[in-house]
Amino acid sequence: VFGLNYTFELNESVCCPSLCLADVSATVCGLQSIFQEQEMTENVHDSEGHGYLATFVGKNGRFAILRMHSHGLVTFDLQFLEGDDVAQVDNLLNALEKKLKALLDGNIQRIKRLPALIRGSDVDRYWPTADGRLMEYDIDEAVYEKNSAYQNIKILHSRQFGNMLILNGDVNLAESDLPYTQAIMGSGKEHYAGKEVLILGGGDGGILHEAVKLKPKMITMLVIDGCRKHMRKTCGNVLDNLKGDCYEILVQDCVPVLKKFAEQGRTFDYVINDLTAVPISTAPEEDSTWEFLRLILDLSIRVLRPGGKYFTQGNCVNLTDALSEYEKLLCRLSCKVDFSKEMVCVPSYMELYPF
Repeated sequence: VFGLNYTFELNESVCCPSLCLADVSATVCGLQSIFQEQEMTENVHDSEGHGYLATFVGKNGRFAILRMHSHGLVTFDLQFLEGDDVAQVDNLLNALEKKLKALLDGNIQRIKRLPALIRGSDVDRYWPTADGRLMEYDIDEAVYEKNSAYQNIKILHSRQFGNMLILNGDVNLAESDLPYTQAIMGSGKEHYAGKEVLILGGGDGGILHEAVKLKPKMITMLVIDGCRKHMRKTCGNVLDNLKGDCYEILVQDCVPVLKKFAEQGRTFDYVINDLTAVPISTAPEEDSTWEFLRLILDLSIRVLRPGGKYFTQGNCVNLTDALSEYEKLLCRLSCKVDFSKEMVCVPSYMELYPF
C-alpha cells in the first residue's frame, strides 16, 4: 500500500502580510463545513502563538494538516492511501481552494497546488540532483539491486531514459545518456586511432563501447564493478569478455595499478577518469573525496604522455564553488597543465554538466 501527499500553499499579498486572530478564526470557521462533509475529525494543536495548526483524520484513512502561519502563509497537506476515491480527493482540494479564495478575497498573492508525492511504493521515483533539487522520474520497474564490496548498485527502468544506473543513491548514467559519454571523450574532436587509452571506472561500459569503434591501438580499463547484463544499450557486448581485439579490462582498484604503471614508466595518450564527480564540499582538507581526486589527478598526470590529454566529468553547473575549487586544484598539480571545459546537458540528469 502506498500513500499520496498533496500540498498546496497560499501566500497573502504584501498589502496584508499577516493574519490577525480574527482573520484566523473567520477562515477556520468558513472551512469547517468542508471537512465535516468529508467526515474528517478536527484536532487543534497548540502552536504557541504562531498561527493556527490543526490535523484532520477521515474514516477512509485520509489525513490532513492545515497550517495558518502568522506571517500570512497558509499550507494544507493531504495524505491518502492507494485505492481511495481520487475524484473525492480532487473535490475536497477544489472546494478548499475555492473557499479560501472566497474567505481571503483580495488578500491572496499566490496559490499553488503541488502534484502528489507517492510514498512507500515498490519503485522509488525520487532522486536528488547534486545541488539538492528533488527530481521525480518516470520509473516503472526496479531491474536490479545489489550491494557490492564497494557500493550500492541499483538499475531502475525509466520510460523516458531507459535503464538507469544509480550508485550509492546518485544517478550515474542512463541508456539515454550518450551525450555524457561523448563529452567525457572529447565530443568527437579527438583522434583515438592508433592511440593508447586508459579508462578509470566507467563500469557502465559506455566509454569502452564508444572508444573501440575509433580503432585505438589499445585500451586499458580499470574498474571495480561492471553492468554487463542490464545496460546493453550502453555497453553493447564489450563487457562480455575481459579482453578484446584492442582492449583489456582489469577488475582492480585503480590506485595501486596507477602507481605500478608510473613506476614502470608506462604511459598513455589519453586518460579518461569516470570514477567520481567533483565533490560537493568546498573544504578539501575536510573531505576524503577531495584527497582521492587529488591523488587520481596526480597519478594520471604521471602516466600521461607529453602532449596527452586527460578527460573527466565535473558536477552540476550550479555548484560553482566546488567547480572553482577543482580548477584551483588543477593549478596546484605537480606540473603545469592547460585545461578547458564544456557544458553538456545530460538527459537523465536533467541539468547542465561540465566536462
